[in-house]
Amino acid sequence: MAHFLYFAWVREKIGVASETFDLPSEVSTVANVISHLRAQGEPYDKALEDKNLRVAINQTYAQDNSPVSNNDEIAIFPPVSGG
Repeated sequence: MAHFLYFAWVREKIGVASETFDLPSEVSTVANVISHLRAQGEPYDKALEDKNLRVAINQTYAQDNSPVSNNDEIAIFPPVSGG
């Protein structure tokens, strides 16, 4: 099972800090994960519509085409800005 972690306003919009579930076999990249989650409807769709979200797979920043599996920890968080 893939373990999902949500941070900052992503967590607030989705309503949970983490969850664990099996990914369908056709979900094999970060971009597929975001699309799959958004297809679950509100509140996922609204929380994940920002194109600037950051994703980490097993605590390493990932790109849209980075592979994912059911053994991964997938963290999703908004971009960080300094100030």
